[in-house]
Amino acid sequence: MTRPYPDPFTTPDPQAVADSRIMDFARYAGTDGTDYAALHHWSVTDLAGFWGAVWEYFAVDADTPYERVLEEERMPGARWFPGATLNYTHHALRDLADDDVAIVALDETGAGYEVTGRRLRAQVASVAETLRDLGVEPGDRVVGYLPNTPHAIVSFLAAASLGAVWSVCGQDYAPQAAADRFAQLEPTVLIAADGYLFNGTTHDRCDATLELARALPTLKATILVNHVGLPWPDAVYPSLVVPWEDASTRTEELTCTPVPFDHPLWVVFSSGTTGLPKGIVHGHGGVLLEHLKTLGLHSDLGPGDRVLWYTTTHWMMWNLVASTLLTGATTCTYDGSPAPFAKPDVLWELAARHQVTVFGTSPQYLLGMAKFGIDPSVHDLSAVRVVGCTGSALPASAYPWVRDHVGEHVLLASISGGTDVVSGFAGGAPNIPVWAGELSAPHLGVALAAFDTEGFPVTGQVGELVVTRPMPSMPLRFWNDPDGTRYRDAYFSTYPGVWRHGDWITVTGHGSVIVHGRSDSTLNRNGVRLGSADVHDVVERLPEIAEALVIGAEEPDGGYWMPLFVVPAAGATLDDTLRQKIRDAIRTGASPRHVPDEILEVPGIPHTRTGKKLEVPIKRLLQGAPVEQVVQPAAVDTPELIAHYARLGAERRNRRA
Repeated sequence: MTRPYPDPFTTPDPQAVADSRIMDFARYAGTDGTDYAALHHWSVTDLAGFWGAVWEYFAVDADTPYERVLEEERMPGARWFPGATLNYTHHALRDLADDDVAIVALDETGAGYEVTGRRLRAQVASVAETLRDLGVEPGDRVVGYLPNTPHAIVSFLAAASLGAVWSVCGQDYAPQAAADRFAQLEPTVLIAADGYLFNGTTHDRCDATLELARALPTLKATILVNHVGLPWPDAVYPSLVVPWEDASTRTEELTCTPVPFDHPLWVVFSSGTTGLPKGIVHGHGGVLLEHLKTLGLHSDLGPGDRVLWYTTTHWMMWNLVASTLLTGATTCTYDGSPAPFAKPDVLWELAARHQVTVFGTSPQYLLGMAKFGIDPSVHDLSAVRVVGCTGSALPASAYPWVRDHVGEHVLLASISGGTDVVSGFAGGAPNIPVWAGELSAPHLGVALAAFDTEGFPVTGQVGELVVTRPMPSMPLRFWNDPDGTRYRDAYFSTYPGVWRHGDWITVTGHGSVIVHGRSDSTLNRNGVRLGSADVHDVVERLPEIAEALVIGAEEPDGGYWMPLFVVPAAGATLDDTLRQKIRDAIRTGASPRHVPDEILEVPGIPHTRTGKKLEVPIKRLLQGAPVEQVVQPAAVDTPELIAHYARLGAERRNRRA
C-alpha cells in the first residue's frame, strides 16, 4: 500500500516529551518512555505489572485493598483487582479545590458559565440525597434524557456516588428510540431537560419527556431540568415529578458508597443494528483505570488543562468528557451544532476564549472546515496543544490543513476506539511520531493486532481489529444476558478467546494503525452511531414504503455516504414530496443526525435465506469490493438484485472520479 506521506508528518518535541505524564509514568514504573514500542510491549506482556503501576501512579484510593491485579486471564471473564472497593465519583471530585473551575458550560450562541469545584460538589451531593430520598439504592438504574450540559455530569456523578447505575441518551433521539434503550434497564428515576439547542433552533422536548416517562413503567420519579427556559406544560406524569431546582439546591455533604471494583457504573448502548440496542455494562474500577490511562497518559491531561470535545451524551466520547475530571483538568460541555449557520467557527472561537488545551472533534468536521474555507487561525489558538479526532478514519489530506490553520505546534491525534470499551484502541501520545492518515500506535495496555480470516496476525495488510489480552474496561456483561451468550457472540465467536471489534485495520511496519472502516453495518456519521434498524423501523412504517435499506459507507477521501434505498409500496411514487416525508420521519422518529444523503428507488432489497437484509455485503459492493468477495449468490433470496447494487456503486464512483 502506497501512503501519501511515507515519512512521519510530525515528530515529538523533545521538551514536550520530557515534561509529559507518560514519560513521568515510565520513569515511575522503571521503564524507558523514549521507546514507545518497548513501553507498549511491557504494558501488554506484563498486565499485572502495568495495570498495577497505573493504579499506584494515579494514587487510586480504595476503601479496601485489592488482593491481586488480575485473578484469572481469560476473555471473556477476566476478573481484575478482586477484593478492592472504591467509587468513581470520589475520584472525580477528590482533587477539586473549591475555587477550581471544574466545568465550563458552553453553547452554540457563544454563551457560557463556569461551575466551580465547590458548586459541583454541592450539586452532586444534593442530587445524590434527592435520589436516595426517592428510593434509589446501589444497583438501581438512573437514566438521563439530556443534552451535553453540566446537568448530565452532575446527575451521573450523583447516581454513581450511591452505587446506582447510570445511562443517558441525547434528546435528538425520539422518545421511542430512547425507550427502546431505557426500558430494558427498568429505571427508578428519569432526569430530563426541557429541550436543547441546534443550529439556531430551540428544540422543545417537554412533550417528548412525558412520552418517554409513560414508556418507563418502573419509574418512581422524574426530575425535570429547566435548561432552555421552556415552560413545562401541565400534564399528569406516571410518577412523582421533582423540579431540578429542588433536587440540586439542598445543603448536603457528599458521601460516596464504596462498591466492588466490578460494580456496574453505567450502561452504554450499542447502535441496535439488528434489533433492540444492546446494553453494555461497565464497572467503576475498569472505567476509572482505563480513563486515567487514556486521558492522563495519552492525552497528557492534568490540572490546568481544559478539554472541549464536541459530543452528544449518547456517544461514548461524552463519558470521556465527564472523566476529564479524574485528571484534575477542566471539562467543557457544549450544547448545539458543531458548525451552526450563524457562526460556523464557534467551537474555535470558544476554544480560544477559554484557553482550551485539548480540542476534540470528528474527521467530517475538519474536512467541512476545509471545504467551506473556514479558517480557525483568525482566533488565538496558541493554548491548543492537541487536536483529537475520532468517529471515523481521518484522511491524510486533513493533516496539512490542521497544521496550516490550527498551528504547527499542535499534535493531531487520530483515535479509534469504541463504546464497547468506552476508550481507545489506538491513537496518539506525546512521545510518538504522527504519520498522516494513520493512528500513531496501539494504546498502552491494548494488545491490538490485525487478524486474517484464519486467525493469524498480519502486518502490512488489511485484517480484523482484534485484542488478544484482556483490558479492565472490557464490558462486565450485556444487560439482560444472564448466561453471556449475546456477549460472547458479539466479540468472541469469530476468534474464540480473542476480542474481535468489527473494524478493518492495517498494522504498519513502523507500528502505526490504519483504520479502513467498520466491518459491520453500524451507521457512524460524525462519530454519532445509530443502528440501521432504527431508521428502517421509522421508514417502513410509512404506508408508501414497502421496504427500506440504509447504508453508511466510508469513502477513500474521508467522506461518508449514507444512502437510503427504498422499495415503494404498490401505487406509490418516489417523488420529491415522498422523499421529504421520509426525511421528516427519520428526523423526528429516529435522529436528525441520520437523515440520508440520498433516497434512491430500487427494485428490491436482497436478504439471506433466513430473511436478514444484506447490509454489510451491500455496503462493501457500494465501496467497490468485487461481488465474489462479498456474497455468495446461492445464499441470497433474490440473487439477481446483487448486480443492481454493484452497478449503483460503480456509477457513483465513476461520477466522483
